Amino acid sequence: MRTTIDIDEKLLKEAWAILRPKTKRELIEKSLRELIRHERLKRFSGRLGKIPLDLTLRDLKQMRRRG
Repeated sequence: MRTTIDIDEKLLKEAWAILRPKTKRELIEKSLRELIRHERLKRFSGRLGKIPLDLTLRDLKQMRRRG
C-alpha cells in the first residue's frame, strides 16, 4: 500500500540508528513489527496477573548456586 506521510526527522533518524534498516520501507516495517510485538507482550503479561515476590540477596545467591 502506498501512503505519503510526514514523519518527524529527529524521530526517523533515531529509529534508523537503532534498527539499521537498508530502506525506509524496512524501517517502517521493522518499527511496526516491534510495536505490535511490544503491545502483545504487554497485553499477555497483563492477563497473567501479578505474583508478590519477596526475595532477599541470600535467596538469589542460593538460587544461582543451584543452577
